[in-house]
Amino acid sequence: MRVPHILATRVVVGVSAVLLSSTAVAQQSHNSNAPIDFGADHIELQDKANRAVLSGNVAVKQAEMTLNSARMTVAYTGQVIGGNPQVSRLDASGGVTVRRPDQTAKSQYAIYDLNKRVITMLGAVTLNQGGNVVNGGRLTMNLDTGRAVIDGSSVGGSAGATTGGGTVTQSGGRVTGTFSVPKRN
Repeated sequence: MRVPHILATRVVVGVSAVLLSSTAVAQQSHNSNAPIDFGADHIELQDKANRAVLSGNVAVKQAEMTLNSARMTVAYTGQVIGGNPQVSRLDASGGVTVRRPDQTAKSQYAIYDLNKRVITMLGAVTLNQGGNVVNGGRLTMNLDTGRAVIDGSSVGGSAGATTGGGTVTQSGGRVTGTFSVPKRN
């Protein structure tokens, strides 16, 4: 029986998600209302455009989550509450790493939509959780539910990794993997 390409990708992604969630501690909901602390080598405020551009060793921390990149654009609404501008979106590029207590994700680009509480990572994505590694083109993390979905769509490139638990590679718009099975009696 021939399985359509899209269905096969979803099946592999579904299996990968089950393997990731079964070995990790239950994912924590993220407090996206927590203040955002940042540091960078350089910052340019563009008040008329309601944004700030951070560059050079950018480090952002919100609650238990950190986001590191080479460059980041911070968009805000123009409203100031308690002396702080209301941030609505972070666009990061260049060696992006998102760390949470139960997972680490890396990519070329990331968008953190604070209103939707979703992080979308693009380009040679690697998600490491509980010793399992999955690679793909695009990763979407819902910070409220802790659900992470990875697929082969992306801005190009292919990635691959080998861990003690198996090998997962992405090429040609697909996510595929091989995981070891523990010995049973």
